[in-house]
Amino acid sequence: MASGLTLAAVGLIATPLDQGLDTVAAGAQALSPTVNTEGAPFAGTPAVGALFSTTSDGGIGQHFCSASVVESPARDLLITAAHCTGGGGSMVFIPGYDNGRMPYGIWQVTRVIVSQGWVSSADPDDDVAFLVVTGPGGAKIQDVTGGERLGIGQPAGQIVNVVGYPETVNTPIRCDNYVRGFSPTQLVFDCGGYTDGTSGGPLLENVNPSTGLGTVIGVIGGYEQGGDTPSVSYSVRFGAFVAELYKTATGQS
Repeated sequence: MASGLTLAAVGLIATPLDQGLDTVAAGAQALSPTVNTEGAPFAGTPAVGALFSTTSDGGIGQHFCSASVVESPARDLLITAAHCTGGGGSMVFIPGYDNGRMPYGIWQVTRVIVSQGWVSSADPDDDVAFLVVTGPGGAKIQDVTGGERLGIGQPAGQIVNVVGYPETVNTPIRCDNYVRGFSPTQLVFDCGGYTDGTSGGPLLENVNPSTGLGTVIGVIGGYEQGGDTPSVSYSVRFGAFVAELYKTATGQS
């Protein structure tokens, strides 16, 4: 689904997070490096959350995709799949959402950054988007949740932790397994339970047990918009395209 949005100039050096870590540590849960074959429910992690539609009267609708906070100079940036941005309506991000709990608040998506390749042809190799969010009183989401590092050019073959929000439940799932190369431009990950709604969820390596933060090297999406079966998920490889899109999102190009 092409979103109809064009690139907007707004940037690549992700600065180290030095604020909000006490908040993050309080909400993070240790993420096991053990290899699994099925996504398991858990209580959530601060920098990963669900995207919700909004209703005509300003209320919150249904969650439909997943996203995560990434480090950025303005401390206001999410990463998700581009196919999650094509609904046409407004949306909000709720980090750490768990069965109605919203421990880190509700954040309005104010800007969507996708590539021209996605706009023109919904190219699976362009299925990545950055979202700018705003909070009450100009609050910065990265100060509240922390941010994942953006991993460009990371190799396949390592264990990643994948978090997502299936549409049919109100609790996130996570799974640790090896990410493999599927093609020169795509990665593949095998773990059951990743149904509709988990699109945009991050593939995280080197997760810190005390903060829940890691390095995001992919998001569920790409080939088959992330996969036609719950047990096989895909992601665009993060290379020069994602680096340039990040620069656009943060005003560095």
